[in-house]
Amino acid sequence: MNPELRLRIVSGIVLAAVALCATWLGGVAFSLLAAVIALLVFYEWTTITGHLPRERFTMFGWAAMILIVGQFLWYGPKVGTIPSLALLVGFTVVCAVIAAVRGKSQWLAAGVFYAGLSGISLAALREFGGITTIVFLFAVVWATDILAYFVGRAIGGPKLAPKISPGKTWSGAIGGTVSGVIAGCIVVWLAGEGLSIWHVLITAVLSIGSQIGDLFESYIKRRFGVKDSSHLIPGHGGVMDRVDGLVFACFLAFLGGLAVAVASGQLATATG
Repeated sequence: MNPELRLRIVSGIVLAAVALCATWLGGVAFSLLAAVIALLVFYEWTTITGHLPRERFTMFGWAAMILIVGQFLWYGPKVGTIPSLALLVGFTVVCAVIAAVRGKSQWLAAGVFYAGLSGISLAALREFGGITTIVFLFAVVWATDILAYFVGRAIGGPKLAPKISPGKTWSGAIGGTVSGVIAGCIVVWLAGEGLSIWHVLITAVLSIGSQIGDLFESYIKRRFGVKDSSHLIPGHGGVMDRVDGLVFACFLAFLGGLAVAVASGQLATATG
């Protein structure tokens, strides 16, 4: 076996084991995992987009991230989710205004929002959705990612987005979506819930969302001429390289759940 492939497999197994262990434990353990992911994503984002650590604007972004992450760690997702979201929106707006006034790009503001929402959505989904929700998301995203790669290589064909990610094909995208739907439905079935067309549709949306997240990160790296988001994970590159699909799927699941809670009045009850 190719040494690089072996390293990639071993690293992947270790990462999966850590993620699943934290998911099983829940509570503080999973919130810490979500916080670490958020902070590392922000670190890689600022590095890719050229924001130097000692610049005052970058330091303000770090202060914002630490306060956002500290909020949901201190109070826990059950109490801290909504206040953390308020901080996230507030700091994103402030960063955007500062950048506009100083004639800088909006990449730092976008990074605060992207990284902050990553941590908040992960922690909130584990708290309010339970272990099944996270395992369901992992199954959908991992199956989509793995099968998209192998189906794309086996079948090939027209490119999905050649200007963003030349290696991705329509066959891989379709194969990934089908496998993601199957994996998600298996988790739902094993959890004892009756399968319906809604489960299939939701799983398909999350699978497609995870692939959009992958393309989004590819666009950022191509935009700034970077191959990997960092070298933090042996054989894989950076944290963003591994969680890009999961982050977008979590965004969709979290914001969808938040919209349902608002529409049904559950959010008002929970915060009241």
